[in-house]
Amino acid sequence: MLRRIGVDLGTANILINVPGKGIVIDEPAVAAIDAFDNKIVAFGEEAKKMLGKTPGSIIAARPLKDGVIANFKVTEAMLRYFINRVSGRIRLLRPDVMVAVPVGATSTERRAVIDACVAAGAKKAFLIKEPVAAALGANVPIAAAEGHLIIDIGGGTTEVAVISLGDVVAATSVRVGGAKMDQAIANYIRKKYSLIIGEPTAESLKIKIGAVVPQKKEQTMELSGANSITGLPESIIVNSSDVMNAVQEELKEIIGAVKSVLQKTPPELAADIMDKGMIMTGGGSMLRGLDQLFTKVTGVPCQLAEDPRLCVAKGTGIAAEHLDEYVRSVLWSKR
Repeated sequence: MLRRIGVDLGTANILINVPGKGIVIDEPAVAAIDAFDNKIVAFGEEAKKMLGKTPGSIIAARPLKDGVIANFKVTEAMLRYFINRVSGRIRLLRPDVMVAVPVGATSTERRAVIDACVAAGAKKAFLIKEPVAAALGANVPIAAAEGHLIIDIGGGTTEVAVISLGDVVAATSVRVGGAKMDQAIANYIRKKYSLIIGEPTAESLKIKIGAVVPQKKEQTMELSGANSITGLPESIIVNSSDVMNAVQEELKEIIGAVKSVLQKTPPELAADIMDKGMIMTGGGSMLRGLDQLFTKVTGVPCQLAEDPRLCVAKGTGIAAEHLDEYVRSVLWSKR
């Protein structure tokens, strides 16, 4: 019987962590909906395969945007589906659910997450700030009287925070992440090569050959799509510098967020950060050369956490398991 579960309710993926078992669900946060009767046709991996390929009768979409809920009913249905998959449809106890939310989420956005969790079958819903969850998942000793700077680049948001004594000291949240980068890549390819590609193809390009600093050996990849002038199918070869050029604006926003948090950091904590360096988490942080770029523009050493994509999910599981330790300092809750 599950008493507590941790949820990373991301724009791109939903991950569920069961204390003692680890991450048991890791699927795209996508739902396919029947356009005629509004019923859910598919969730997760099955629904993601439908993105950009559906007939008019089915809509495949992401119910979360920029790290927060954009479609309440679909998010609730998706949460219920995954909670049922983890704990079974018939259960004696409803689990307490710990969910990570952006540090910049408004009270209305936080309330929507709590309400969606309770409606999906949670007994109580607790919210933890995403950078705190990411730090926990990256094995950062957040309770110590020392500063740690976390850069969490997710699908919808980038969270930058300085953490000391178990809570956030200085933070900022920008609504730029992997999804905006995918969009920027698709727009760049259309502008430069007159080729229309979907965001799933842009994401695949970013993961396979994407880089943010010049590479010693340029990687290439074949892309297929529709020619924007003739409308006919076409294939082209693109390289990693195309990705680097495409995401410049998004990188500027993220770098701006990092610099603004460093400027707001108290001097004693700034000395700790200079000594220990910055830690990157989240799927977006896996872009080649991102740690080198941050080190170069800030002068502060930067390193990638182990399993960066899983850090927030791991952190929600740790916080759910040790609820009494964290409930005062880092959580919002509804009882």
